[in-house]
Amino acid sequence: MSLNETILALLDQYNEEAIEVRHYLHRHPELSSKEFETSKYLKAFMTNLGYEIEAVEPDEISAGTGFTATLDTGRPGKTIGLRADIDALPVQETERNLANERIVRSENDGVMHACGHDGHMTTLLYAAKILKQLEDKLSGKVIFIFEEAEETNDGLPAMLRHLEGRGIDAIYGNHLAAFLESGKVSADPGPVMAAAAVINFEVVGKGGHGSRPDLAVNPLFAGVDILNSINIAWNNQINVEETVTLGLTQFHVGELHNVFADRAKIGGTLRYFNVEEGTKAYNTLMKVANGVAAVHNCTIVEAPSAGPATIPVINDEALAAQVKSGVEELFPGHLAENVKWYASESFSHFSKIAPSVFSFIGTKNEELGSGAEHHNEYFDIDDASLRYGIGTMVKFTVDNLAN
Repeated sequence: MSLNETILALLDQYNEEAIEVRHYLHRHPELSSKEFETSKYLKAFMTNLGYEIEAVEPDEISAGTGFTATLDTGRPGKTIGLRADIDALPVQETERNLANERIVRSENDGVMHACGHDGHMTTLLYAAKILKQLEDKLSGKVIFIFEEAEETNDGLPAMLRHLEGRGIDAIYGNHLAAFLESGKVSADPGPVMAAAAVINFEVVGKGGHGSRPDLAVNPLFAGVDILNSINIAWNNQINVEETVTLGLTQFHVGELHNVFADRAKIGGTLRYFNVEEGTKAYNTLMKVANGVAAVHNCTIVEAPSAGPATIPVINDEALAAQVKSGVEELFPGHLAENVKWYASESFSHFSKIAPSVFSFIGTKNEELGSGAEHHNEYFDIDDASLRYGIGTMVKFTVDNLAN
């Protein structure tokens, strides 16, 4: 039996078991940096496979729920990193997805795996299980990376410090993609996910009684003017050939009908592939905000989290070609080309440790009801897509470490 045939046989052998694990993780989601029970479960799974756990040291923003484990064949060769994220989102899950009643639902009220991280964890666990069985056919090392708090980036700095000096030659990650048909896999070279800048500032005025607007400085009107002026600036100052998306999602001001609040909050994100243009766009936005606020006798206070937050996910050309070749070998006809996503990912920063590649694993299935946008209460995944995520991860590793 060839190595590819062995991988396919192991995927078949563990398919139902992997689905059960994904369902367990989906039922027990935990928010960023609160993944304590999730981390215990993952560590126990890896320990049962014979791996030794290496904890990531917590810091001022990390809870230390992330960790790594290493497969060391004892034979000289490359060191490959494989990564998954472990946190969920503060989303109230619906009883139905886009078409049907859900197969599995969150048991943690108000928390949901609405971005597929339950599938990512399952993919890494079963890649670890299969690679353990293939150990005698491999040379080098595999480092399994379980990243805390991808949604907030709070676990990222600690994990990057943890991985420094490990001599990693390449890092692979994948993301279930609701916009891609189930069973399809993409790994294009170059930029595949956008950078993000966080919009998070307050318009500060002066509170007062609703009967005397002249004695208050109402941040509501300043906020409305800022929002309108930002759109005008976008049309006139942002390079149309370098797309920057403006996603304003928050405008909060006031609690009572007869009280002028002293502050209004505006929040959202920018997404872009060109870092220079994205930085320019953010600076333009804040220049508009400060200028318009001044006209209303208000001031602007930016939150510490505001500003450029992530960089684009840019796939190494050689590694992307390797992934694509492996997909065609293992799953002929399942490769998708020219796929970009305007979402952002902390995986982008792993390229600071080693050349990296990030693939998308399609999970859209209209009959099943999966395909809702990520971070959405209707989001669901097709369990059949797990096979392709696990298989692509294992194949990439084997192609780099096979004797």
